[in-house]
Amino acid sequence: MSGMNNRLGILLMCLTTFVFAMQDGISRYMASEYNAYLVVMIRYWFFAAFVVALSARRPGGLKKAVKTKHLWLQVFRGALLAAEIVVTVVSFTLLGLTETHAIFICYPLMIAALSGPILGESVGWRRWAAIGVGLIGVLIILQPGYGVFSPAAIVPIVGALMFAVYGLATRYVATDDGSAVSFFYTGTVGMVCMTAVGVFFWEPIIGTDWYWMITLCITGVLGHWLLIKTYDHAEASAVQPFAYLQLPFASALGIFAFGETLRTNVAIGAAIIVAAGLFTLWRERQAG
Repeated sequence: MSGMNNRLGILLMCLTTFVFAMQDGISRYMASEYNAYLVVMIRYWFFAAFVVALSARRPGGLKKAVKTKHLWLQVFRGALLAAEIVVTVVSFTLLGLTETHAIFICYPLMIAALSGPILGESVGWRRWAAIGVGLIGVLIILQPGYGVFSPAAIVPIVGALMFAVYGLATRYVATDDGSAVSFFYTGTVGMVCMTAVGVFFWEPIIGTDWYWMITLCITGVLGHWLLIKTYDHAEASAVQPFAYLQLPFASALGIFAFGETLRTNVAIGAAIIVAAGLFTLWRERQAG
């Protein structure tokens, strides 16, 4: 692929992370006003409609999108991502955007650690060292021995672990199923799961909050569309490091829109995790 394409891909990835950070900000606001199940359910209605419309337009249509060799794993992936989104949105209301993202970005290191036992990939000592360094970064953020450890800090760790398992399941099904198939099941299964839970938590959305809800749905669809376009134009390895930009974007939003503070230990810990994650990516490129 030409560098020109990778440059466009990097630009699109930067835009994608900005849109997703905005989505997180609106999710944080909406989930503080309404319950997380309702917010995520409505988001999924829009997302599923987008996924179905996109799948229908592709060659082979919906018939091709439904065809999978890993039905139960695809269903598991879709359900797991929906649950992970709820967990992360709840974390935004408990810890704020800044701290949630600072802890959540350890998920690539979790993927690296779990890819050995789950996918049978070989993980060398250098990558294990990077994972260990990333863990130190998480501990710096959490400060477990410093005063009172906040049990709420466990929430984004659970979210990151769920997202890591989702990532590994996606990698596993990719050997047989195309990305269009995985995308179809991500949207539709997530919508079914969230509707099954969300309807029991229905509450009326008032006045201007509907504008925020609609904007939230649009950012969700736009973010995923941009992500698809990113991978259309560039190699994943070239754009992946720029996915970390979601952290400063979301943190800036948390600080300026929600009055969050960026504690020194959170900034240092996050920097260590990002550095370890980038090293892991670099090692994967060397190995690949």
